[in-house]
Amino acid sequence: MAVTLSVVVPVKDEAENVEPLAREIASVVARDDSVEIIFVDDGSSDATPAILQSLKSALPCLRVIQHGRNLGQSRALRTGVKAARGRMIVTLDGDGQNNPSDIPKLLALFQDAPDRVGLVSGVRMIRQDSLKKRLASRLANGFRRWMLNDGATDVGCGLKAFRRETFLALPYFDHMHRYLVALTIREGYEVRFVDVSDRPRVHGKSKYGVLDRLAVGVSDVFGVRWLQTRFRGPDEPKEI
Repeated sequence: MAVTLSVVVPVKDEAENVEPLAREIASVVARDDSVEIIFVDDGSSDATPAILQSLKSALPCLRVIQHGRNLGQSRALRTGVKAARGRMIVTLDGDGQNNPSDIPKLLALFQDAPDRVGLVSGVRMIRQDSLKKRLASRLANGFRRWMLNDGATDVGCGLKAFRRETFLALPYFDHMHRYLVALTIREGYEVRFVDVSDRPRVHGKSKYGVLDRLAVGVSDVFGVRWLQTRFRGPDEPKEI
């Protein structure tokens, strides 16, 4: 049976989270051979890759790809999408805070949707992060919306759905996963949003600090704005 859906999960040092998350995703979407789950290990220094490998016999739909060193979440995401066999892609963060039960809500917005819909992005309703992180996120989101006019209120939510060819048409750079909405709009696609839940992290700790995320975010926003101004708009070439 041809694969129609690929669920891509970038992970780094999530040894305590990957098994319950993989099983939970499989319980929601992996009902037949048309679904695959791809975990991309981004140079973990703990037992994450070994645990994922041990799960493959129990979860035949599971594929595990490993980076030789830590290359970042955006690179891991691109690795997973390039390896995916499904035309439709769903992404989740590997810390377990995204709820796999929300996946059908995202996919439902693609049913009977025109081809111009390129991305459905989750919006977390009740954030489980610390107050400091929520305030920093609100500040960064406001600055990004002002600069890029992308209409997104929560670019940090890892739960997204898109067509594989849409993602591969986007310009790649490190941290680009936080600008998928703006980059997708730049290519002439429509973006839709859906409310999703957010869960507290049970094990491990966040890979991002508040100050370093803000510093990198400001720099990246100017870069994405430059990309917006250096694009003449979408077109549909035809052979004559």
